[in-house]
Amino acid sequence: MVFALFQLVGGIILAFGWIPQIAQILKTKSVRDLNPKTFRLLFIGIGLMEVYAVRLATQGVGYAFLVTNSLSLLLMLFILVLIFRYRNTIR
Repeated sequence: MVFALFQLVGGIILAFGWIPQIAQILKTKSVRDLNPKTFRLLFIGIGLMEVYAVRLATQGVGYAFLVTNSLSLLLMLFILVLIFRYRNTIR
């Protein structure tokens, strides 16, 4: 139980670590300094971990991992959408 709580809190901190980047993109409408390849690879990596998280959840364990990983995956997808939306914006 304690380790599940550690995972939940750590996962939430990691997921919400992307919020400042999202806020900056939305504020400046610029992604000029971001490398899309980095975020694509992160999205793929998190997506693969999501498959594992779903597998754990179907076995009745790992719900904290599923929740935090799903949150990270959604935030990474949002960043990718913003990158492709603002990639030609010059500021």
